[in-house]
Amino acid sequence: MTHLTQQKKFFQTGSILVFEIVVIFILAMVMAAVLANAAMQYRVLRSSAMREQAFHIAEAGVNYYQWRLAHFATDFQDGTGAGPTAQTGFSNPCYLHDYVDQDTNQIIGRYCLEITEPLIGSTVVTIKSTAYAINNPNIKRTITSRYGIPSLAKYAFLTQGDVWVGDSESISGEMHANGGIRFDGTGNAPINSAKSTYTCQTYHGCGPTTKPGIWGNAPQSTKNFWNYPVPNVDFSTMTADLATLKTTAQTNGRYLAPSGSQGYSIVFNSDSTYSVYRVTSRRSHPSGQDVNGNTISQDLDYNNRTLLSTSALPANGVIYVEDRTWVEGTLNGRVMIAAARLPYNSSTAPSIIIPNNLQYTAQDGTSALGLLAQKDILISYYAPNNLTIHAAMIAQNGSAQRYYFSGNKKNTISIYGAIASYGTWTWSWVNGSGTVTSGYQNTVTTYDSNLLYSPPPSFPLTNEGYRQISWTSN
Repeated sequence: MTHLTQQKKFFQTGSILVFEIVVIFILAMVMAAVLANAAMQYRVLRSSAMREQAFHIAEAGVNYYQWRLAHFATDFQDGTGAGPTAQTGFSNPCYLHDYVDQDTNQIIGRYCLEITEPLIGSTVVTIKSTAYAINNPNIKRTITSRYGIPSLAKYAFLTQGDVWVGDSESISGEMHANGGIRFDGTGNAPINSAKSTYTCQTYHGCGPTTKPGIWGNAPQSTKNFWNYPVPNVDFSTMTADLATLKTTAQTNGRYLAPSGSQGYSIVFNSDSTYSVYRVTSRRSHPSGQDVNGNTISQDLDYNNRTLLSTSALPANGVIYVEDRTWVEGTLNGRVMIAAARLPYNSSTAPSIIIPNNLQYTAQDGTSALGLLAQKDILISYYAPNNLTIHAAMIAQNGSAQRYYFSGNKKNTISIYGAIASYGTWTWSWVNGSGTVTSGYQNTVTTYDSNLLYSPPPSFPLTNEGYRQISWTSN
């Protein structure tokens, strides 16, 4: 019995030892997994911290160049006067900067900038900042931000005076009048007047009668966009520096001196070329009346033309004409046409006349046309029954208008772009009952939103400086 008891105790002791070994093994396996997971979590946290630090350094690069653009608006070479260079650790040529901790005065990271300057006519600058922290240069973050200066083509329609939008007219985009507005049509964006009240005149179907700054028979969905009074818009800001435009055209654009005849006809071709003609005679038509009540006996359509040239669009996109100018065709590119003669004289200031369809090959921002007339933007007598115009138009000292020709009615005029008219704007004339008696019976104005940051070359800009348009990061 004693021998058997000792054997049993020995067996139990051996069993406990095996159990302890198993437990220790299991604990070791668990601890190894825990330690491996902790190590992995530490690496993840460290990597995350390095990514976050690289992100903030990249953001500092964007902020730095935003500051630089605010002080040197046309510097797209980081103050070097030269292009970017290859840098160790970065895939593309760029401008390298150290990032210094202001507390320790130690370099803790680097960022490298790729600056894409605006295309002709555009104000959009792309800043791409790639950065890393010194502790881990293999972890990089990139921020890409686009900045642009808003142009003055921010309105679908802008006028210094009073305006009447008839019940057959629609305006898509923001509208502003420094005068009063009678609005009977439809709109889908802010409609602003600088007047709390104004005197509506007989040529706008009332008066002279005192009316609210904006009034009319528009549907309630459009009335919801009415705002008055709002601050006055200084129309003089819509005027470009004509002397500078002339110099720009003479330097690397196209300058056309006085024709010695009736003016010039410019026709855009869809292959990114344009043809220039000298107009030698005009086609006769009945006398008309302008928005100021003056009888106009000048013929608005060309008759005979002589081809002067067909060439690629100007390198800087600027055409300056010191004479009456007809514009038509299909534009594939970015161009600014100014018709002006300095110094300004109301009797010699030229107008721009649109005799036929004027449109872009695509409405995606790749094409943009500015028409700056020192006097009027005019639609000719023999213009098509359905007329399409793609352009940002400025009548600097006159009006965007089609003269009143008794009984001469047309169907629809469709504008894609923007209109700025110093004087009264109209494409149609109505009688006391609101029936169109001359001009286009239907008017459709659609704002080209690309004009805000990608206007035609040398188009006047706001004084607001660069604004951020977009921001992305990896």
